Amino acid sequence: MPSCPAFLIAAPASGQGKTTIVAALARLHTRLGRKVRVFKCGPDFLDPQIHAIASNAPCQNVDLWMCGEADMAWRLAEAAACSDLILIEGVMGLFDGSPSAAELARKFGIPILVVIDGSSMANSFGAIAYGLKHYRPGTPLSAAFGNRVGSAYHAELLEKSLPPDIAWYGHLPRDVDAEMPERHLGLLPAAEIENLSQRIDRMADLLSTTAAAQLPASVEFTPALRPDLPRLLDGQTIAIARDTAFCFIYPANIECLEMLGAKLVYFSPLNENTLPDCDAIWLPGGYPELHGPTLAAKRTLWHQLTTAVEAGKPVLAECGGMMTLFETLRDVEGNEFAMAGLLPGGVSMQKRLAGLGMQEVELPEGTVRGHAFHYSKTETKLVALSTTTRPDGREGEAIYRHLRLTASYMHLYFPSNPEAVARLFLK
Repeated sequence: MPSCPAFLIAAPASGQGKTTIVAALARLHTRLGRKVRVFKCGPDFLDPQIHAIASNAPCQNVDLWMCGEADMAWRLAEAAACSDLILIEGVMGLFDGSPSAAELARKFGIPILVVIDGSSMANSFGAIAYGLKHYRPGTPLSAAFGNRVGSAYHAELLEKSLPPDIAWYGHLPRDVDAEMPERHLGLLPAAEIENLSQRIDRMADLLSTTAAAQLPASVEFTPALRPDLPRLLDGQTIAIARDTAFCFIYPANIECLEMLGAKLVYFSPLNENTLPDCDAIWLPGGYPELHGPTLAAKRTLWHQLTTAVEAGKPVLAECGGMMTLFETLRDVEGNEFAMAGLLPGGVSMQKRLAGLGMQEVELPEGTVRGHAFHYSKTETKLVALSTTTRPDGREGEAIYRHLRLTASYMHLYFPSNPEAVARLFLK
């Protein structure tokens, strides 16, 4: 049975500093010569980019609903067999969401390290940690970490406030220079954060003198083998848009396409004006609204994409990828830019969230799970092929189909149904 020291890093709420602490821990233990694997709870594209840099290894997503227990089991078992430490960053607060990070920790027997913003408190730190541990019986919360701590004396007060059954795992001081910058969808993509590696090193230096340098207890993971997928995409070349405008890509999706036999080639719509030679195209999500003038100028690229669609080539366009296929895109300041024109109508950015949540969709190719998270709205005369469904049964996002083009705000998690995804990309 594979075993490995492991922690699930959680918090009472969003904004406590989970991502910062996980990145610092990953870099610290990597510098100590340990092989670290980081996972991220839930459908997040941005935090995993930071953790991949911090740990020098891909950061996969885990979620009991979107990914499924079987998918998580083999990924964790495979990581445990070849790693010295597994870190899993939770999502939102420890008990938020359904299923929550607490349920994941209980399911796999992973001890929880709770990160608490210690600024403006003393004994309440221990009360919060105690409450999280005992809110639901069986929650494996074993340690606490103080973030944004004012001084060594402040850290001492926080540590003394903890009950005997919750260990102190160290602290980080307030450090504005080390904080990760954000925009409307969360943290900035790793490629856009100035001096990211130096920021992570700075935090790891601060952690090196604390209890955080110690390994947590080992966890025994149930043996589970990587699935043997049918090579339905053998001989198929898929062109994937990838740059700062198209950067929302699950590493598991890339891995899934490769396991299905596809040859993958990448292109940058921001820096290139032609499509690669390919059999199918994937336009993932990202931030096209921040690059309106550049994308509007790519007339040759959009003409080639239109020709490819009219010739029957499969195209999957997710969220930001779909936004570039409408006739116009209007940014939050009201500036309007001409896009590909493959889909009638336009897209407008909003200042408030327009769509969020886990999704499931029944396509002609099969049922696939994923999520949506967007600040824009579409205005179109297109009739939807189908509509996604949320876990609670509520209606979600529209799925549009034109010839072999499939477009939606939904980001698909390919391993949730690899065979259906293969059929999406087969002509």
